[in-house]
Amino acid sequence: MGIPLIDFSKLTSPDKTLRSQEIQSLDKACREIGFFYLINTDIDTALISRIMKAAKRFFDEPLDEKLKIDIKNSLNHRGYGGVGEEQLDEVHKADWKETFDMALDLAADHPLAAKYPKMYGPNQNPTDPVVLETLHDYYVTAFNVSQHVLAAMAEALNLEQDFFTRCFKEHVTVLRMIHYPPRPTSTHDNGAGAHTDYGCVTLLLQDQIGGLEVKHRNGEWMQATPMEGALVVNIGDLMQRWTNDEYVSTAHRVRASENGVHRYSFPFFVEPDYETLVECVPTCMSKDKPAKYEPIYSGDWIQSRFDATYAYRDNEK
Repeated sequence: MGIPLIDFSKLTSPDKTLRSQEIQSLDKACREIGFFYLINTDIDTALISRIMKAAKRFFDEPLDEKLKIDIKNSLNHRGYGGVGEEQLDEVHKADWKETFDMALDLAADHPLAAKYPKMYGPNQNPTDPVVLETLHDYYVTAFNVSQHVLAAMAEALNLEQDFFTRCFKEHVTVLRMIHYPPRPTSTHDNGAGAHTDYGCVTLLLQDQIGGLEVKHRNGEWMQATPMEGALVVNIGDLMQRWTNDEYVSTAHRVRASENGVHRYSFPFFVEPDYETLVECVPTCMSKDKPAKYEPIYSGDWIQSRFDATYAYRDNEK
């Protein structure tokens, strides 16, 4: 019933037998639970240490300084989000966390920014050059890891190896820093409410505090206990649609911290080009199992989920 362990070095090994065996394990994890630990990646301990320190530097700044890059001032959802801005569980309380989001940094007059201004365009960057350089380095490294994972998934599904990765030329992949402050009262349980992720896959780096919980298919919540140097990877809604529910997007949540404990995590939301038409892959449908979902542009799907999650976007509407 635990969360499986997948070895990135085996997924990318030149040894075909070793690689094939690990791809089979990856496929099983994606089908049965939609979550796995990814170990031995290209994200080394030095970079992990740097981004942990960068998060503390950024979130320790005075609120008025962080609000200079308030996400509410960004058309394309980039910048700082204060506590309570996000409500992932649409029924219960807003999440007890603060965030920073960044993605590809395109000029405001870029053709894609003009066409899809809510998804493309400039970042609102921290003024601290150390923080900014670290975020950039992590983004590039994590993106490279994600592309290897997607290539392995394509092979597991008997597709061309670049079936997914060729959809990432002008992608909308987002790196987020999250700070979960200690909750104010015992009644505020969730740092992040129960939810599924919107995109293809998420690569999560978390600190050693813990609090992430995954909902097993039997309905029980289980701890995604931190494992030093490992990423927690999960399937998103878009990949579940793409694979006709063969790969499962599983609900998860974060329990709020108590007793003065601060928690930091770094989800990397891997999301393809806006105009990627997501329709059932040929190896996941048959006469007995026709496609369950209508084709949809990746960007339209993600934008619809943003609009349902963030209070300020609801006010815009």
